[in-house]
Amino acid sequence: MRATATEGTSGLTSQEVAARVRDGLTNAYEETTSRSALDILRANVLTIFNAILGAALVLILLIGHWADALFGFVLILNTSTGTIAEIRAKRALDRLAVLEAPRAHAIRDGAESEIDVADVVLDDVLRLRSGEQIPADGTILATDGLEVDESILTGESDPVRPQEGGRVLSGTTVTAGAALMRTTAVGAQAYAHRLAREARQFSTVRSELQDGTNRVLTWISWVIVPVALLLIWSQMRQAGGLSAAIESGAWRPAMVAGIAGVVGMVPQGLVLLTSVNFATASLKLARQKVLVQELPAVEVLARVDTLCLDKTGTITTGRIALRDVTAPDGGPADPPALAALDALAAGGDANATALALREGLPGIEPARVAAPVSEGLVPFSSRRKWSAVVIDGITWIMGAPEIVLGACPDDAPHRCLALERVREAAATGARVVALARSEQPCGQSGADYALPGGLRPAALVMLAEQVRPDAPETLAYFRAQGVDVKVISGDNPVTVAAVARAAGITRSDGEGLTVLDARELPTTADDPADLERLADAVADAQVLGRVVPEQKKALVAALQARGRTVAMTGDGVNDALALKRADLGIAMGNGAPATKAVARLVLLTGRFSALPGVVAEGRRVMANTERIASLFLSKTVYASLIAVAVAITAIPYPFLPRQLTIVSSLTIGVPAFVLALAPTNQRYRAGFLGRVLTLAVPAGVVAGVGTLAARTWLRAAGLPLEQITSGTTLVLVAAGLALLTLTARPLLGWRLGLVALMGALAVLGVVIPPVRRFFLLAWPTSTTWLIVAAMAAAVVAGMEAVHVMRRRARPRG
Repeated sequence: MRATATEGTSGLTSQEVAARVRDGLTNAYEETTSRSALDILRANVLTIFNAILGAALVLILLIGHWADALFGFVLILNTSTGTIAEIRAKRALDRLAVLEAPRAHAIRDGAESEIDVADVVLDDVLRLRSGEQIPADGTILATDGLEVDESILTGESDPVRPQEGGRVLSGTTVTAGAALMRTTAVGAQAYAHRLAREARQFSTVRSELQDGTNRVLTWISWVIVPVALLLIWSQMRQAGGLSAAIESGAWRPAMVAGIAGVVGMVPQGLVLLTSVNFATASLKLARQKVLVQELPAVEVLARVDTLCLDKTGTITTGRIALRDVTAPDGGPADPPALAALDALAAGGDANATALALREGLPGIEPARVAAPVSEGLVPFSSRRKWSAVVIDGITWIMGAPEIVLGACPDDAPHRCLALERVREAAATGARVVALARSEQPCGQSGADYALPGGLRPAALVMLAEQVRPDAPETLAYFRAQGVDVKVISGDNPVTVAAVARAAGITRSDGEGLTVLDARELPTTADDPADLERLADAVADAQVLGRVVPEQKKALVAALQARGRTVAMTGDGVNDALALKRADLGIAMGNGAPATKAVARLVLLTGRFSALPGVVAEGRRVMANTERIASLFLSKTVYASLIAVAVAITAIPYPFLPRQLTIVSSLTIGVPAFVLALAPTNQRYRAGFLGRVLTLAVPAGVVAGVGTLAARTWLRAAGLPLEQITSGTTLVLVAAGLALLTLTARPLLGWRLGLVALMGALAVLGVVIPPVRRFFLLAWPTSTTWLIVAAMAAAVVAGMEAVHVMRRRARPRG
């Protein structure tokens, strides 16, 4: 087929092209490969945590108490940690994005020219060639054996053969033949771009850790303003009232005291440490070639109970593999037939069948002598569906069984047996290619070849989609972890089921597979009845075939409606909607840019074996965060208790923000950071926040009551304000270290050393004069030491009682 004016079209004229460019009807389209840096910064800055601490920081700076603004570093670190980690992931993903169809062949003014795909305009006439990607939607004007792989859009692995007047879509690939097409949709209006645009609607990963923390912050935000106002009012009342406080300047310390109460109530370190924990995990996974686009995605995979897989390019490599070569009656193929297959694979086009034969034949017959040089070769044509080679005067024909075997005489030996075996193999999802032989040469049919007469069946070639080598082991891992695995594909259900079996997917009872044809199911879940029907259908199925892109998204929604936490893997644009809707979208590194853009995780090497490592990191993050969250939330409890007690009784607030900072650093911040990075294999358990609060609330009450009791005792002993503040601070440190011993158990080795080191640093804080002066502390007198020791012992005993009661209550819960 030659693209000339005599074929019925000379393409657009230069004037027509210029007019369409002026009207914006071009194929120019900016392919966004990931979230923008501004989106990432906005997501990390606009949080409840930053709003509360940011407001407190601004007030402290306006008042002029710079030394009490130390908590501002936590705010900056938390925001920068998350932002930097996610921007690094964005840059890595952007480097992966390549333009897969860099040039197009357009016919304009009656001549063919090569242009950028962005310069294609509406109604352009394009020549499509084998191996190239179609740059825009269009209608076929003329075809010469055109075959198109639409799997990236539809999930259907078998090539389609559009005829004149048929429709082709942007993003698909020409696998054989050639054609002329006229573009009907370009740029943002093309089908692939419309799918990608819908998939890119903003959403964030739902993190149980972050949800729990934000829930606590929301609770705090409701009480923080009235408590802060009460604190300020009570402190001004101490100074003789509002007017006296303003005249004397006592309003400044009153404001600082109110802000100290606010800062103490916010579990600032928990937010920071959660971000650091996620960032550490993402960097660790990056070394394993797993790209984490949103930090909480590390946690989500540890919670997943349903894993949905696309087939083509995900659990398969996208290529076919040679499974077996047999004689027509099922016995071993004879050496001449194998030699003919060798010659056909070596001499023909590098199509999927030829590549499978080249790689697989030596493994089937290692001792076979190399095929002799062919005397003649007829290349494969998708129009006639066969190829041929002549060896030693014998013509060998390889092609579609219905063509090759159908041309064999009815009385040809083994013809019926061969056709029956083809039907049996097709029922298992295998692809079958037939080989026949004849003593006659190929004939002529017009300008093309014709099958020779006297054909006899010679061999059957069994082909199957190539399952990724690491897929069975990885899927077995998820099955052992209690994760329900489902294959959701646009391909034929029989073919999908065959691949699923090869990958080791079974029902939960280990027997067989439940296979559904999705054409019998609703396409969307917009109607509650449709959602319920989809949920019922997908609940017990392991394989769903003939699923359209919108239906994949609906099936994920149906699973989520049943309380499932769903991960979805895919590589094509057809998977993008489902990946976006899933709790965790996982894209293959060689997938479409749109798919990688919406995914939370990208497997850069396309290896499934990386997923268990992600699960392990997620478990470490969740288990360790739960371990240390009690430290932070207990601080929220005791800070709130102290603030309310001070506001009600109008006594001086016992701490400055800088003193609370050193308490938080020694009893929570530094030890929590160390504990968060410790290895653990503890499996995920639902109810993170509930378990944390059962320890944090009573422990916080013990710490708060102990601290207030110590302050009352110290004041009753007639000690000066510096001694009261120093003694109260040391008691609060003792309470924090007592809680630390509960969360760090077993207290062996480095864990015991960690607790001892934090206690020693607290003592040094009042021993070293410069440090003592900065934190406005005093060296305790003997009376202060006595009271501190007694109250510390009482607090430690209270913490141990909380631990014992919690352990006794746990089995009943």
